[in-house]
Amino acid sequence: MGEYLASIFGTEKDKVNCSFYFKIGACRHGDRCSRLHNKPTFSQTIVLLNLYRNPQNTAQTADGSHCHVSDVEVQEHYDSFFEEVFTELQEKYGEIEEMNMCDDLGDHLVGNVYVKFRREEDAERAVAELNNRWFNGQAVHAELSPVTDFRESCCRQYEMGECTRGGFCNFMHLRPISQNLWRQLYGQGPRRRSPPRFHTSHCPREGNRRRSPDHRHGRF
Repeated sequence: MGEYLASIFGTEKDKVNCSFYFKIGACRHGDRCSRLHNKPTFSQTIVLLNLYRNPQNTAQTADGSHCHVSDVEVQEHYDSFFEEVFTELQEKYGEIEEMNMCDDLGDHLVGNVYVKFRREEDAERAVAELNNRWFNGQAVHAELSPVTDFRESCCRQYEMGECTRGGFCNFMHLRPISQNLWRQLYGQGPRRRSPPRFHTSHCPREGNRRRSPDHRHGRF
């Protein structure tokens, strides 16, 4: 019996533990899910919840109307954000094996940044310190994630351009970075340095939507 339960743990046959949380580290039902979300006590992977803000979803004019942002501008913004976060986290906490960012729109996945470190102790230290930090005017919310194999987490249809669920798919829509940036970060090419936008918090949190005194200095 024990071997059977172990073999189905985190699969759709498991009626106790949530398979979505096990595979993706997030579930659209959140705390209302009828199955257990087993948060890891140790992992190589951390998730920075809702950290990235896609300018196509957030850009507005002064009168509140939506401001058009081209695909080229979005990719440049995305690459710049990716490089900044990757570089600072690797320099402060340790070698990064893989970093991915969700392009989904569902509340449980939108803007999530997944960082897989080479060493579990680096991930643990990053979570402890990042939860006292601000980034681009918003408090950072970091936690250990059960995700270690992103092939099981990502949407295959999205990768082939065939996902019919759009941004509200329950699997990760992982937006790729440009090839030049990939070679620069993972191929040990020369890196550009930009001023860090992570800031240490000196006051207690009062909820996810609280903004730091430096929020006006954010990119958008």
